Amino acid sequence: MTKVLILGAAGQIAQLAETQFLGNTDVDLTLYLRNAQRLSDLASARVTLIDGDTTDADKLTSAMQGQDVVYANLAGQNIKIQAETVLKAMHAAHIKRLIWISTLGIYDEVPGKFGEWNNATLGSYLTRYYSAAEVLENSDLDYTIIRPAWLTNKDEIDYETTGRHDAFKGTEVSRKSIAALVVKLATNPTESVRESLGVNKPNTDGDKPAWY
Repeated sequence: MTKVLILGAAGQIAQLAETQFLGNTDVDLTLYLRNAQRLSDLASARVTLIDGDTTDADKLTSAMQGQDVVYANLAGQNIKIQAETVLKAMHAAHIKRLIWISTLGIYDEVPGKFGEWNNATLGSYLTRYYSAAEVLENSDLDYTIIRPAWLTNKDEIDYETTGRHDAFKGTEVSRKSIAALVVKLATNPTESVRESLGVNKPNTDGDKPAWY
């Protein structure tokens, strides 16, 4: 049975993924987050909660013991440090498979007016998230980096992907779609290894998200 460690388990996408894992698969989950009691209602025979910080390499390494896949749903000014700590812990725990949520635009891959708007809106956020992605791309991990378009809370699973060197498509995608992709990759661990996937809802091209 596959065991998945979710870092940043209280995040919106992470919680949607947890629901899908528990409802649609037989995967066992370990949820790693600050203030773990926030998800105490999920604790069960299939779900273990760990209260911890992703810059704590020793605690992360301990949490990774016996896991098959690490799914990182992280954010913050120190995202590069978090990536470095995750990499160090995965090496120590001898785990290779990582699914990492990033953002669109880190490679300046978003074309046209939407790209200009995205760069201006996200600013230094893009630089930080590129630096974190670079840590993984320069590693020996079996990573998949996911770069979502602007996120919505629509109750739909409707997405397409683009590659590391492709122009980004579309302007938006639902969090539920990103969660579905995470579950797909975690349960098919040889898929999209060492790839960086742009993810968007088809036919949502524009100068910025329609709802913004």
